[in-house]
Amino acid sequence: MPDICILGAGPGGALAALHLARAGQPCLLLDKATFPRDKICGDALSGKVLAELRHLGGPLMGRLAAASLPNASNGIDFFAPNGRQLHIPFKPQRDPASPPDGYVVKRLDFDNLLVEEVRQQPLIDFRENCEVARTERTATGWLLFDKEGKELAQCRLLLVANGAQSAFVRQVVGRGLEPAHYCAGLRAYYRGVAGLDPSNFVELHFLPELLPGYLWIFPLPNGEANVGVGMLSKDVARGHVNLREKFLHLLATHPAFRERFAQAEGVGPLRGWGLPLGSKRRVISGDNYLLLGDAASLIDPFSGEGISHAMVSGRHAADWAGRALAADDCSAKFLQGYDTAVYRRLGQELRLSTILQRLVRWPSIFNFVANRAIHNPTLAETLSQMFLDIDLRERLKQPKFYVQLLFGGQKRTPLKS
Repeated sequence: MPDICILGAGPGGALAALHLARAGQPCLLLDKATFPRDKICGDALSGKVLAELRHLGGPLMGRLAAASLPNASNGIDFFAPNGRQLHIPFKPQRDPASPPDGYVVKRLDFDNLLVEEVRQQPLIDFRENCEVARTERTATGWLLFDKEGKELAQCRLLLVANGAQSAFVRQVVGRGLEPAHYCAGLRAYYRGVAGLDPSNFVELHFLPELLPGYLWIFPLPNGEANVGVGMLSKDVARGHVNLREKFLHLLATHPAFRERFAQAEGVGPLRGWGLPLGSKRRVISGDNYLLLGDAASLIDPFSGEGISHAMVSGRHAADWAGRALAADDCSAKFLQGYDTAVYRRLGQELRLSTILQRLVRWPSIFNFVANRAIHNPTLAETLSQMFLDIDLRERLKQPKFYVQLLFGGQKRTPLKS
């Protein structure tokens, strides 16, 4: 048996396995589903996702670009609570011949693209339709069992990447749902939505009744769109909100949507899921285990993005798993280096996103920020780079960035009524 087992073959688990294979380290990758399989998500691949694919190397970036599956996305339309539109290209001076800065592609297709690369790696023992129902701690690692109590595997180090509903996180780590740091989301596919941007800008509508959440419209190929809504779980509970009814009511009656969806046709069911937010720093490792992606509660609290953060954690998990085996030390103390590495990469962005999330709870403040952004390219670019992430980490380290953020610069970003 390999020393490393990975639970979950989504972007975090698949990337961890691929990085391990690149390093010559065998692993066992288990997933309860059979691929291709759907995953409820907004389906947007940010620049951060593309950066992780480039970091991995190999053919994946080329295969994604060559596929007919995704829509290239060139920017974001933010809609403030007062209805004002902030139109932010990812790159204001983008060369049309250059590669796109983001995509919108169904998770059914993107995750399967990763899994198809996993299948090509002889060092990865990939087993589908294999649900781990129980784990048991041993003196040297873990035993994994199926629903019938049959032993599936044993390992020294367990990489837990099986999502927001991970039984391991609940039962072994002892971490439950925290409504103040958890988002309830709904997603549906529609065909024939009117008024989609011809350059495939994704839309984020910060409506007063949803703050600090939002309603999104992300254009897909073949005239489809991913349309969804997210709200903090504590606000859903406090207001006794039926999120499904609210979502459908907004599309049918709100002035921003009723005409656009009048002739639109739903494609498939309206489905819900939960998003554990990175608005609170948590311990994401322990004796003989590492938590990845949604299982580590790494979703961006402002944008709701989780794919790239799962991939970042997968890369660092592979690195620290290799270090632990080389040092013959899988203790919680040694594996704290993984926590440090992940939060060194994501921590400042998560803190900034948490601040933005809290600020947009009040519509007047969000309207003020949107109006400031028309005169403040630093603020506009910051909002964009929460998704694109070209050089945001370096800018966050510079004091002059905060001066520019507060006091602004030349007018560059169009704001529409």
